[in-house]
Order: sequence, then C-alpha cells, then structure tokens
Amino acid sequence: MVSKNYIYRLFGQSPVKPLQTHMEKVVTCVAELPAFFEAVIVSDRKQANSIQKRISKLENEADDLKKELRLHLPTGLMMPVSRRDLLEVLTMQDRVANKVKDIAGLIVGRKMSFPDEIGSDLLVFVNRSVDAARQAHKAINELDELVETGFRGSEVDLVKSMIEELNRIESDTDRIEVDVRAMLFKIEKELPPIDVIFMYKIIDGIGDIGDLSQRVGSRLQLLLAR
Repeated sequence: MVSKNYIYRLFGQSPVKPLQTHMEKVVTCVAELPAFFEAVIVSDRKQANSIQKRISKLENEADDLKKELRLHLPTGLMMPVSRRDLLEVLTMQDRVANKVKDIAGLIVGRKMSFPDEIGSDLLVFVNRSVDAARQAHKAINELDELVETGFRGSEVDLVKSMIEELNRIESDTDRIEVDVRAMLFKIEKELPPIDVIFMYKIIDGIGDIGDLSQRVGSRLQLLLAR
C-alpha cells in the first residue's frame, strides 16, 4: 500500500507529479507484455506464469497509487488544471494497466497458445501497442512543464507533436490488428472453436491497449484546448 506521506511528498513537488508517477507504473506493467507473449508463443508456461505474476503485482501497485490519489487529490489546486480533468486522465491510465492484467490473466488461466502462423505478427502487434503506452507516458511527463508555462508557448507545440505521434502509433496498431485477425480467420477452421473465440478476445485486448493509450493523449489534448 502506498503511504500517505509518499503521496503528500509527491504533491509537494508538483500538483501533477502523482499522475506522472502512476503512469510510470502503468508503463512498467505494459512493458512486460512482449516478453510475456514471447514465452506464450514458444509455450514456455513457466516463464509466462512468472511474468503474469509480475504483471499482476505491478497492476496492483498502480491500483494502490490510483486509490490514494483519488483520496488525497486536493480540491482547490491553484493551477489551470481542474481536479476533474486530472481524475479523468488517471482513469484512462488505470484502464491501460487493467487491460494488460486481464490479457495476461486470461492467457495463463486458460493455458492458451497461438498458431505458429500468427506468432511473429502477434509480437509486432504487441510491441506496437506497447509503443503507444510509452508515447502516452512521454506526453504525460510534460504535464508539469505545461502547468509551469501556463499552457502556452513552445511546450504546447511539443506536447501536440507528441500526441500526433501517439495517434500515428495507434493507427499502426489498428492496421496490424486487421492483419492479425485476417491471418487467424484463414486458419480458424483448423482450430478448436472455443480457442479461436478467446484468441480473438486477446487480439481485441491488445488493440485496446493502443486505443486506451491514445485516450490518455486525447484527455491531455483537451487540457491544451481549455
């Protein structure tokens, strides 16, 4: 559990520092996915189980941070970011970590494997979705600078360019997802139907990571517009 003193220290440094700390934990969680899928694809269940436990631990730590931030986020911050706006960004960040935990938990729980035909492309898909989360993290890390500059000047242009790059990455994940789904569709009749259903569910979940990361950027973009 995160200590109250830790939260207060964070707020003392910057009103948005706790939000950035939470996103850092989220990205640490997301970053476990490539190694997890590499283990799953080669049927290394021991390694996959170990990484899944690590993902679960990191998501729980992010969840603890989220709960503490919601409890202790001041209501009268003298800054151009409202409490509500910060909480909306926090919610989007939280959903990214939740999705990662759900994906890993489902794969391990059902002892899932994936056809060799889609393995390499699935890894490309996973890595690009992780890129989206990392790009969202970069943008969120500029929030304290935005606050210091009053959401004006070159810092705004920098963050806008970061969000534009995030949108490009998310578009890549959409394109790769279509390709992976098409590959699975070609061979799905050769596979157990129930397994196929859950494979599509996992593919959807990986795509959600990119989409949710983009939404983090979208919330930040709304702050720029206000």
